[in-house]
Order: sequence, then structure tokens, then C-alpha cells
Amino acid sequence: SAGRYPYIHNLHARNPNITQPLPQRPTMARASSTTATIAFVLLALVATATAGRTLSEIPPDSGRHSVPLGTAGDFAILAKAGVSTVPTSVITGDVGVSPIDQAALTGFALKSNSDGIFTESDQVDGKLYAADNASPTPVKMTAAIGDMETAYSDAAGRLNVDFNEFGSGELGSKTLAPGVYKFATNVGIATNTVIEGSEDDTWIFQVAGKLSIAGDVQVTLAGGAQAKNIVWVAAGATEFGAGSHFEGIVLGATSATFKTGSSINGRVLVQTAAVLQVATVTQPADAE
Repeated sequence: SAGRYPYIHNLHARNPNITQPLPQRPTMARASSTTATIAFVLLALVATATAGRTLSEIPPDSGRHSVPLGTAGDFAILAKAGVSTVPTSVITGDVGVSPIDQAALTGFALKSNSDGIFTESDQVDGKLYAADNASPTPVKMTAAIGDMETAYSDAAGRLNVDFNEFGSGELGSKTLAPGVYKFATNVGIATNTVIEGSEDDTWIFQVAGKLSIAGDVQVTLAGGAQAKNIVWVAAGATEFGAGSHFEGIVLGATSATFKTGSSINGRVLVQTAAVLQVATVTQPADAE
């Protein structure tokens, strides 16, 4: 202390009656208090920076937030290799194919539109688009296919899995809670199944193999769950048995086949072909 404060030390040497204490170094308590204050400020800054962030701003691998479909979400059915129907099917929503042309829309008895931008069909409550329709349809379809492929990669790549190999791939007679489900092989639904959760909950089913539902089997919703928040991402073919009913968005790397009398409340977005045999496809409402 004498070295750091020589003036005061000399005063003590000359007059030992001086009672003024030597200056003291800061205590550990003061240092700890300062550290705590800095930590609090940092936490406050982090809270401010993250407040109000939407789910779409969270990194894609964070798990349960919804899968953005982009312009692919404008279609009830979207395919790269074609869409065919055995009449009479009933489709509510638009149908699109690309990069293939109108010839790949079979069984629809297409009706030309005056400006050539789209076609119509008695089986479709909506419009049909193909890569060879008049401008701006080709650009529209290229964007939609790109968004479909992006959505597939996003859904298939979610890392925070909640249920791994749930039910060993057999989902019949189950009640499916919200979350990310991952399956290394095929997934089947042999008996009626319920998807239960709130209107804001999300489900992502990552299927490395085929996805199928047996004939006359029903997938139903409970608790406010919405088809628009349910995504089935399948690397293999998807097949919907005769008389079955399904819920959710199908993102398929290959084909989707709907047998006689089958139906889906959702979207069919596949990277090869969609085949309908007297089937019903109804796009989900924004708020069901």
C-alpha cells in the first residue's frame, strides 16, 4: 500500500495520530455485483432481440414449427410427371403439373380457357395448370415445383424428433399427439386412427419408405387439429385404399395413388405422378 499511495504513507510516518485509513482495493463482493449486473444486461438484450420472433424465423431444424409450402400451397394436387383420374373424381382446389405439359392431365376432359393461361374440368372446382399453358403460367409452375421440393427437404430434414419408430411403423388404432415422427422403413395404417391436438399444433411424419392406408380405414382429427398443420413426407410411394379417408399434406418423393372411393382432406404434392380412381381431394381451409 505504501508503494501505491506514498503521500498518505508519509503522513502516517510523520504523524501517527492521523486516523484516515489507507485506500483499499475493490472487494470481491463488488466484482461479483458487477458481473451479475453485466449478465442481467446481456439477458435483457437477448430477450429484446428475440421478442416477437415468428415461428418461420426459427431455424428449419428446430422441429415442430409448420412447414412452409410457398406457392406449392396454392394447389390441391401438384405433380411433376402427371395427374390422372378415372371419372368421376372430385377435386376442390387447383391442379398443376410441371415440367410436363397438358397431355399429362388425363381423364379430365379439359376445357380450354380463352387466354390459354389454364384449363378447366367438370371434376375440378378450381383451375388446371401445366407447363405449356400461356404466360405467366410456365413461370408460376416452375416456382411451385421448386417450392414443393424445398418443402420436402425441409420436412424430411427436421432433426428434433419426438417419436422415433413409433408403433414400429403401424399407426392403426393410435392417437397421434403433436410432434415430429421418424420412421426408417414403411408406415401403414391398418385400422382407424386419430390425430389429436389444438388448432395451432403441428405434426410431421418422416417416412423413409412407403406410406399406405388400408381400405375403409379412417384418419380423423380431434381437439381442434387442422389438416393444414399435418405433413406426411414420404420417400417411397403413397397409397390410399378404397373407401379410406386421410388427413394432411402429402409431400411425396415419388407417386400417390388414390383407389376407388378414397378421399383426403389436405394436399397431394408429389415429385412423380398422382393417380385418382373416383377419388375426392379437398384442399384444407386456412382456418378449419
